[in-house]
Amino acid sequence: MAAGRRRQRRRRGQESKQGTEGHTQLERNQMQCSNHSETHKLVLFPDGKVSEHWIRDPAVRSTTRLVKELETQDIVQIACGNYHSMALSRGGVIFTWGKNTHGQLGLGSQTPFSSQPRVVKTLQGVPHAQIAAGGSHSITVSLSGAVYSWGKNEFGQLGLGDTNDRDCPTYVGALEHWKTVFISCGADHTAVLSKEGLVCTFGAGGAGQLGHNSTRNELTPRVVAELWGARVSQVACGRQYTLAYVPSLEKVYFFGSDEGHLGDKGKTNQLIPLPVNAPVSTGKCCQGGKKSEKVIELTAEGNPTIVLRKKRKILNRIATLQDEMNVWLSDPSLQHWKTIKTNIRLIFSSEACINGSFLEKRDKHFKTSKEVSGVDMSQVQDFYKEISKMPEVLQQVLKEIEKLLPSLSSSPTSPENFRVYLILPFLLQGEDDSSYCSLRLLAQAIMKLQPKAQQTLECLWSSLETSFFKQLVILYQRVSQKILSQFLREIIQRQRNPFDLHAPETAILQTLQILYQVIQTLDCDWVNSRTGFRVQENNFHVPQVKVFVRYYCLFSAQNVSQWKLTKYPFIFDMKDKTNIHNIECTALSIHCVMVGISCTVEQKCWLLPVRRHYLLQDIWTCLNNASTQEFKKMLKVAFVGEEGMDHGGLVKELFSVAARTLCHPDTGAFRRVGSGLAWFPSQASSSKENFFQIGTLCGMALYNMCMAPFPFPTALYKKLLGLAPTLEDLEELSPGAGRNLQRILDEECDEIFENLSMNFMIIEEGDSMVTVELKAHGANIPVTRDNRKEFVDLYMNYVFNESIRKPFEDFMQGFLRGCPGRKWKMFLPAELQTVLQGCTKFDWHLLEKNVNYICYGKLDQTIRNFWTVFHKLPEEKKKLFLAFLSGSDRIPGYGQENFTFHIKDPQVANPDEVCIKAHTCSRVLFLPRYSTKRILKKELLYAIEHSESFGLA
Repeated sequence: MAAGRRRQRRRRGQESKQGTEGHTQLERNQMQCSNHSETHKLVLFPDGKVSEHWIRDPAVRSTTRLVKELETQDIVQIACGNYHSMALSRGGVIFTWGKNTHGQLGLGSQTPFSSQPRVVKTLQGVPHAQIAAGGSHSITVSLSGAVYSWGKNEFGQLGLGDTNDRDCPTYVGALEHWKTVFISCGADHTAVLSKEGLVCTFGAGGAGQLGHNSTRNELTPRVVAELWGARVSQVACGRQYTLAYVPSLEKVYFFGSDEGHLGDKGKTNQLIPLPVNAPVSTGKCCQGGKKSEKVIELTAEGNPTIVLRKKRKILNRIATLQDEMNVWLSDPSLQHWKTIKTNIRLIFSSEACINGSFLEKRDKHFKTSKEVSGVDMSQVQDFYKEISKMPEVLQQVLKEIEKLLPSLSSSPTSPENFRVYLILPFLLQGEDDSSYCSLRLLAQAIMKLQPKAQQTLECLWSSLETSFFKQLVILYQRVSQKILSQFLREIIQRQRNPFDLHAPETAILQTLQILYQVIQTLDCDWVNSRTGFRVQENNFHVPQVKVFVRYYCLFSAQNVSQWKLTKYPFIFDMKDKTNIHNIECTALSIHCVMVGISCTVEQKCWLLPVRRHYLLQDIWTCLNNASTQEFKKMLKVAFVGEEGMDHGGLVKELFSVAARTLCHPDTGAFRRVGSGLAWFPSQASSSKENFFQIGTLCGMALYNMCMAPFPFPTALYKKLLGLAPTLEDLEELSPGAGRNLQRILDEECDEIFENLSMNFMIIEEGDSMVTVELKAHGANIPVTRDNRKEFVDLYMNYVFNESIRKPFEDFMQGFLRGCPGRKWKMFLPAELQTVLQGCTKFDWHLLEKNVNYICYGKLDQTIRNFWTVFHKLPEEKKKLFLAFLSGSDRIPGYGQENFTFHIKDPQVANPDEVCIKAHTCSRVLFLPRYSTKRILKKELLYAIEHSESFGLA
């Protein structure tokens, strides 16, 4: 029978002698386990040493050896199979040795036998609570109840649903969240005990040892129904039988073949659990500890004694911080520093020990999965705060963490393995070099994870509370600042190529990128977007990149494609992204001119002559006749019949007027939806020329750093960037439809769905009513609480993809043609929208504050009259003034705080007879010194109301 007695906590620092003779004085406290035929025995001594005994022939003296290969390990548990052995160290490592004919060592199929203990590497990092061995199979259970099995599986004793042997540990998915706390193995069957006292069995059932009132084998775990509700406290397996103790009844239940062990020869096979009829002693005491404890003892003449305690003893387990924390923190003077240091080294050199620490209380950690870490992050924070007050402890912890990090597994086998990636960053919060170095190493370990493992880590990150997730972001953002500062110093000192990033640098930025992608995914999810998981974009910005942007602008504009940092756009704020985009566009246009170095001044830009009254017609004609090379040049506009040369103002006016014209109902290019926004027509016929040209025009505006104020929804910019629109975007485009779909998702009453009588079909209104099935036979499929998410997804897919596929594809092709640069993809959808559409929220007093005066003083009467008149104008007139001044009635995307203009005195002889004029290119307002406020108002209104009929250089 597998191990039963609990060894006493060993005395710290006790010396042990070599060989089995050195343990004779400790034999009272030793722990023993043997196989079911008593031919193979392991003995675990209180000092953590293990000896092995074999009795191959009863007539021959048994062979005994100290397992010297484990001398340096502090072993806490042992288990015996027929011809294989297992041992668990305090550091969380499982060792196996012996025969491996069925894969019972968990070392793969290439090792038929191992005479020396070897590490089961696939289980490294799992915080084990118990190990157990059957005849030729092995099982282990973690601190959070995850069960792994391997070895012989002829009868289904591994619980995996088949009869195939396993040569590596395999997760028993059927026991997920079972809250397993104890396991026991027979020769070919297994019994599992849950925290609630339920018993399930699986494997060979020929002797009734599974307790299911049959002799059938079970390939997956099955609850022993006869013991349901009895709250079993202990189970133990013999070769072909199982025992269970029910403390509330003070009875031991037996099922299987007693093989004469219980002295009842009339009944050899018991198919269901029944109380034991053999002589039972309940008065014997176990003196293993300071307090005696009554035990149940089953005896049969000439047969071994089977002992079950009334209360299942907790086995010695791996070291965790829960065991040591109070000791460390209660000794601020560090009088026992040597012992503390040893335990720090033990715990923080082991993934398993770290993963077994800080478990959530009240059994929550038993729910550990790919979505639930089982870690109490508040405990981690509290622990860090406490050891921060103890510098020696903190430094020793950091030292051990740094040594552990390079050895972290790249392919974890269990969700519990990922706890280390959640715990360690919060122990590396310091701003010292050691913490920074360890965070870099941790980032490199994260980047080495296999794709599926990275996805699991992302899921666990997304399940963190917002405060912890934000702190995680700040930690990696801080390290990013550190490495980029160092990178910049090395560039300035000419020690580095400005376009090279080393592995530790890219690992940190890639880790930050994954965290950024997590919040993007959460923001797109309709549940999280409504539960308030929000981490602001600016938490990812790294201020040091501003210096890089200035450096590249001055020295490296031609090599913009080599800027490796632009692969991580989230570290740049919007102004930096705008600068990078502008640098790229300028560099492309310069390169285009350099290729045609012999061209005239007029040929160095793309001159677009247009007639104001035939604006769109002239634009389309120019675009149709243009070569690909033309789009790389900077655009210059000439309004036929009007004065002025374009130095930036006229081209802005062109895009502004064209956008307004195209969105006019008479043009009919776009349809206006309920929100007032412009959107593509549904199920549009082939109209490539129209939408291809409009897309080209928008791309040209972006390339030429101008606004094209089409009232498009955010969804369009998401699609341009390859991102999927969300329900929030539908609500922006069509508020009524968006709110209705959200109500459907929020509804929990089945009767409401029955009353709605909805199906997978929608009626689309346009020039005519069109019925659209969202899926095959959708008219016959009702919308229910179970399929509502599918309905919403299909509805959104139709609105944003299927119904506009052709016009959007044409628009996208034109957009890419109009903007040869590609750094615009650094923008977020909302940022790209702001760059193209401009800011529509105005602070007119901030506008006044940002004005520079030429030949004027701020307190001059004309200036005071101007602002008095201006602030009294209605909002629409103020926007007209903005268009008159800059060529657009919107503030550029870099924000109003950076928007400045000049007011200049033209110093004319008769100011009352001179009109107000403006340089739109340089945003200069020529304001004569009018004698009265009335004249000033009259001239200002005339200027802004007739601004599209003339222009100045």
